[in-house]
Amino acid sequence: MTPVPTPDNPAHLLVVDDDDRIRSLLKRYLSGLGYSVTMAADAASARKLMDALTFDLIVLDVMMPGEDGVALTRSLRGERDTPIILLTALGDPSHRIEGLAAGADDYLAKPFEPEELALRVAAILKRARPAPAADVLHLGAASWSTSRDELRRDGVLIRLTDAERDLLRAFAARPGATITREELARKAGVSVDRSIDVQVTRLRRKLEDDPAQPHYLQTVRGLGYRLMHDA
Repeated sequence: MTPVPTPDNPAHLLVVDDDDRIRSLLKRYLSGLGYSVTMAADAASARKLMDALTFDLIVLDVMMPGEDGVALTRSLRGERDTPIILLTALGDPSHRIEGLAAGADDYLAKPFEPEELALRVAAILKRARPAPAADVLHLGAASWSTSRDELRRDGVLIRLTDAERDLLRAFAARPGATITREELARKAGVSVDRSIDVQVTRLRRKLEDDPAQPHYLQTVRGLGYRLMHDA
């Protein structure tokens, strides 16, 4: 049985393929296993997403118009160590060697069974995902305990609503990473239009020195929010 990420900390996957059908298939299948999935149709779109969001693994097609998957993999390896699985219709061993030499962690030939891809994703994530974050995130005068689900300010326990606690869990699971408003809304059980912004505003009042100019719970314009913490 394919290992599934925990609901409180789903791995965020980026699927890059110029074939609409394959992108839709993989999003539906991988999302059904509990992963958070973002899609891109080409290398340029993928680069923009990677500049704004943090991904745990990239599933990348080799044969794409413009910059192909192997070239993108080689370029990314000079910038980041995010695991990469290459997908290709080119089954010749020389192509596989080229992809692995470029820095890919795995290589899967098309056509393939989605379950096989999911097993490879799970195996790579098990090896590559970082160790759990520290138990306490320090946020100036405030602190969040991940094991106790407690927010304290100057040592005093702060009362949280269920939605606020769900938001802090999501942020603390990926500190420093931008989390989309849609994902936060799902975790907090609220609507994505205005309710998520209201919840974030209320949360800022409980952890920021100056909620009008937040230092820790930051807005990433057009995308979502991120939680920064003291080193």
